[in-house]
Amino acid sequence: MLGAASFLPGVGAATAMANPDAAAQGLDRMRAGARGRGRRGRGVDASGMNRAFVAELGRLCGRHPWVVLFFDTWEQTGGLLDEWLRDLLEDPSGTLPMNVLVVMAGRGVLAERPWAPLRPHVVDVPLAEFTETETRTLLAARGVTEPGVVDAVLRLSLGLPLLVELLALAEPESAEDVGADADVVDVAVDRFVQWVNDPHDRDAILACALAPRLNEDVFAAAVPHEARGRWGWLCGQPFVSGHGDFKHYHAVVRASMVRQQQAHSPQRWTETHLRLADAHAAWRAAAERDLPRSKLWSDARWLRHRLDETYHRLCAQPACQLAAALEEAVHAAGQDVAVLRQWVDVLQLAAYDTVDAGLLAWARRLDAAVTGDEPQLAALAVLLEHGSLSTEGRGRAHTFRGHTFHAAERYQEAVDELNRAVVLAPRDVGAWGLRGSAHYRLNHFDCAIDDFTTIVGLEPDDHLARYARGALHLRAGHVEEALTDLTATLAADPAHAQALMLRGCANLQADRSEDAVRDLTDALDIGPHSAFAFAERGKAHQRLGRPEDAFADYNSALRLEPTHAGVLIDRGCLHREADRYAEAIADFTSVIESDPTHRFAYVVRGVARFQAGQLAEALQDLDTALVLDATDHLALACRGTVYQHVGRFDDAVGDLTIALDSRPDDISVLTLRGEAHGQAGRHTDAVKDLTAALDLNPSHVEALHLRGIAHRQSGDFAHAREDLAQAVALQGATVDLLFEQAMLDTVESGPES
Repeated sequence: MLGAASFLPGVGAATAMANPDAAAQGLDRMRAGARGRGRRGRGVDASGMNRAFVAELGRLCGRHPWVVLFFDTWEQTGGLLDEWLRDLLEDPSGTLPMNVLVVMAGRGVLAERPWAPLRPHVVDVPLAEFTETETRTLLAARGVTEPGVVDAVLRLSLGLPLLVELLALAEPESAEDVGADADVVDVAVDRFVQWVNDPHDRDAILACALAPRLNEDVFAAAVPHEARGRWGWLCGQPFVSGHGDFKHYHAVVRASMVRQQQAHSPQRWTETHLRLADAHAAWRAAAERDLPRSKLWSDARWLRHRLDETYHRLCAQPACQLAAALEEAVHAAGQDVAVLRQWVDVLQLAAYDTVDAGLLAWARRLDAAVTGDEPQLAALAVLLEHGSLSTEGRGRAHTFRGHTFHAAERYQEAVDELNRAVVLAPRDVGAWGLRGSAHYRLNHFDCAIDDFTTIVGLEPDDHLARYARGALHLRAGHVEEALTDLTATLAADPAHAQALMLRGCANLQADRSEDAVRDLTDALDIGPHSAFAFAERGKAHQRLGRPEDAFADYNSALRLEPTHAGVLIDRGCLHREADRYAEAIADFTSVIESDPTHRFAYVVRGVARFQAGQLAEALQDLDTALVLDATDHLALACRGTVYQHVGRFDDAVGDLTIALDSRPDDISVLTLRGEAHGQAGRHTDAVKDLTAALDLNPSHVEALHLRGIAHRQSGDFAHAREDLAQAVALQGATVDLLFEQAMLDTVESGPES
């Protein structure tokens, strides 16, 4: 190879020992000289030099199966050698032999445009950190096999190829020979700074190696005062790279410098890390002034300074700072996986840089957690199981686990975690509120109300907690309690539109329809785009006997949400009350078209069709509803009524009997079945059902009327007259009752009458 290398301008046997800058500059001078001589008609030109170089390579290739040309530090030498090498590879007059390989080693990639013609012949081979297997293989090839030595190299090198090679070439005989204070680390560092002669510049390089990422502010905080103007110079060093806001050292360079300083300058190591930690703490505090507390962990600038501050404190005092770092890891796990991953990366970096066993154990535990399933839950479990967290930290960890379960709709698991959280942190309103929400999702309304009652007790001025409790009371059917809480909410915040809407609903349920209209109107004045508020106000107007106002509100709601099933059904029922059966059927049909499994829509459409005289279609709808749920009480009662109307009295009794199985005290269904029994001629059964209805409500006029008929038809005229007289006393002398009394008089008079 040396014969061929001698044709490179300025390159000879000593090239391997030379500064790459000097080698490149020598080539540049030689090329310039050769071109100058060519212009003056003396010597050889670049083309001639290339031919001579290719000829020498041909001689070598004839003697060896492969000849490899290595160009190291290409990020420096490439600036001067790139054009020459491309000319050489593309020169048609001096074609390289087929068994020549060209290898360029550097930090970047080949420039896309000038290398485009040669790209099909280029293979990129990225050099990543060695795996454990690759490290062991290289060590074995170098004769390093003693288990303690191999483990020490694995721990110290981090798999960085150059460090593995340097440690192997040092031929260590024991683990102590591989320690951070071993000579091989000094050799590596000296190699990286061999061209830096100024001691202040060397100190600046070493100080900045302690910062994982650099900008001019970090540089100023890290370096001695004498070097503060050298930021631009540092950025130009071959081992410094990075774009955007931050620069960083090459991993091999930084790892070597970190180990050297930790071994030889422990006091300076600690002082520099603490100085950098304090600087990041100050920058973090400045960021906090512009942010609400709830936004800190989602702010990239604040988080960056928090991470860097923690890294430097761990490096300075690993044993003292580990507990605080784990407390912060709980916070990180409570954010999102990306933030948690950054936090674990910081612990790993601090563990590697300090070679601290405690940090390393934690870094491995948490790394295993975040690389598995459910990383946040797993990381928090690890912190709870192994960490010496404070009581507050443990409570927070359980709260975050509860939050994660809640977000995944695993509400019972959320409650289980939050039960632990509130025991450890009984004043944490966030944990109580989250548990209340989980209880609500599980339909444990009383438990949810208790949780929000606790919050109100802890923070009496928290009107949002009162609002939530009011909503829960309403959901649980505690109307008066809901009104109390929602009124208190509105006293604190009169423009709380949701509280106004819910209080409107509560007033509606309390039969205070005018109050409901007033609240819902106020809510719509604040937010005029709520279909819910229009629909509820429509119900209030309907109850107040204002059908046109109700129609207007239902129409407004449907303009906002055209397929809202609840509003379509309410409007359809209002149409039915107004005897507009076609419009009612159209609304119910719209619901069914959107959701063919909407059972209640079939029921109410069946009722509307029955009232419109479409008996076959009514039975079809009610049949469909009962296919969807054979125990639907309302569908059974309605179909029983239709069966009565078409004279299928036994079928009517069958449906009404099934309906009564689920609600034996339903007066209306008892009355209907009694009537059906009477229509089928079973007067004793009719009297029995109607008596049961009257036991529940002695003033039920229809039951009295029907029992009077049943008594008459069974020949019990005295009881018949008694029932009819009582019905007249309760309701007055209606045509139907007068007719029944006349029938009774006629029957009692006998055939002669």
